[in-house]
Amino acid sequence: MESSSSSAVTTRSISSASGENNNYMVMKEYWQTWQAGGLHKVLCMEGGDDDSSYAKNSQASASAITLCKPLLLTAIQSLKLFFIETNEGDSDTAYYDSIRIADLGCATGYNTLATIDMIVGSLRKRYLNECGFDPEFEVFFSDLPSNDFNSLFRSLTAMFDSVSDNNNKTLNKYYAAGVPGSFYHRLFPKSKLHIAVSLSALHWLSQIPKVVLDKTSPAWNKGRAWIEGANKEVVEAYAKQSEKDLQDFLVCRKEEIAKGGMLFILMAGRPESQPPENQLGDDADSRAKHPFTTSMDQAWQDLLDEGLIDEETRDMFNIPTYMRSKEEVENAINKCGGFEIKRMEYKRIVEHSEEKQQEWIMDPVSYGRAKANLVRATLRPIVEAHIGPYLCDQFFNRFQTRVSSDFNLLHKTCFYGVIIVCAIRI
Repeated sequence: MESSSSSAVTTRSISSASGENNNYMVMKEYWQTWQAGGLHKVLCMEGGDDDSSYAKNSQASASAITLCKPLLLTAIQSLKLFFIETNEGDSDTAYYDSIRIADLGCATGYNTLATIDMIVGSLRKRYLNECGFDPEFEVFFSDLPSNDFNSLFRSLTAMFDSVSDNNNKTLNKYYAAGVPGSFYHRLFPKSKLHIAVSLSALHWLSQIPKVVLDKTSPAWNKGRAWIEGANKEVVEAYAKQSEKDLQDFLVCRKEEIAKGGMLFILMAGRPESQPPENQLGDDADSRAKHPFTTSMDQAWQDLLDEGLIDEETRDMFNIPTYMRSKEEVENAINKCGGFEIKRMEYKRIVEHSEEKQQEWIMDPVSYGRAKANLVRATLRPIVEAHIGPYLCDQFFNRFQTRVSSDFNLLHKTCFYGVIIVCAIRI
């Protein structure tokens, strides 16, 4: 009997070890596939319209867009109006080209639709008041192929139907099209666009720097999901990738935007006085409470401690975002040439209102759920690509628990930095 029992234990141990090895192999297949195949194949905001979708969890982006709205409206008021004049017979006839607008990194939901509606409405009003005619507008919604364009265009159709139901069929209507592709590459023909906007998207990099994914490299980002407070080699690798990406973006837009046209950018950024390793500035509360830092690393460590992943799987996950400074952005625009910076500002937005914070202090479970949904909306696609759907759910459960149980974090206030740029194609 003793021999039989020992044999059974041994068999179970071997089976368990074999199962764990198989799990690790499967996970490595997941992250090796998406990292080798390209981040652009999986990076997107969470689609749909459920509680964890980007459409339901984009309040921070909405706050940033609201903050930059006066600057965008001012820029539109001073923008050159585009038209073509020709002579036919004995009279002068003006043939006006359609006005073409692109939202680069549009994601899904209300933010992009509200912004485009505002731009089209403001420009239409100017043309009516100053030129006496109503031009046609073409709008291109562009994002990576992994974006949920179906949800976006369902929302757009519902908005247009609502306008028609109110018997105001011309109000801010436009011809819409989706353009899948990376804004780090060319997306449009030469001089096609009159206005290009990119709102809360350009801080996402085209790829994770290869040296960060090399276990033998000094830039191996051990124990961290992001670069806030990371080793200088990690930060330098991200900064180098960021510089290349921004230059690629600007060179493409330089070709695509007609002279006199406008490039308007809103992206996450850091204070000018802070070095790259301080992505969130010198605010200790923001560094502690930001969803990419403390709770994120703890959730990954929980999966590791529970034996659900190995160290390499944890360390191979890196969030592909970089917060630039105004100086970095200005240098890139000057290096590219072809643009004149009309305005550039750094601003801070608070993660939520004081009333909402007091509400969540009284109900930390609800806060944990809300924070987890926020992170799901932005990171779930790449987390799932990294460890698969089951462990992805486990990860966000751990994240939610960590956030809910950290009462010190609940009393801290997190600020997000943004950079706003308005440049004219010259």
